[in-house]
Amino acid sequence: MKLTKKQLAVLQFIEDFEEEKGYSPSYREIMAGLELSSVSAVAEHIDNLVGKGVLKKNPGEARSLEVLDYRHEKTVELFKAKMLSASEEEREVLEKAAEILGIDLA
Repeated sequence: MKLTKKQLAVLQFIEDFEEEKGYSPSYREIMAGLELSSVSAVAEHIDNLVGKGVLKKNPGEARSLEVLDYRHEKTVELFKAKMLSASEEEREVLEKAAEILGIDLA
């Protein structure tokens, strides 16, 4: 599954907001926090993330966004295996990709 930079930003914003406040952000809060152009742009990103299975929402409920774990064990194993035989340049790319995806390679 591949997420766009905006989708990753939306997920990260939701995770950070929930961690700080204890509840999920509204679409308007996401719009303001990420400087998106409209609530409909937020809704489109949310719908795409739900479709990709990395975000859950309960229709009809306010502040019901829930980030699902999209960092599967198999992905972590593959990253770690590739790191063992990677060149220095490949290692840098893999480390950056793991950082973006929130994968702990330690």
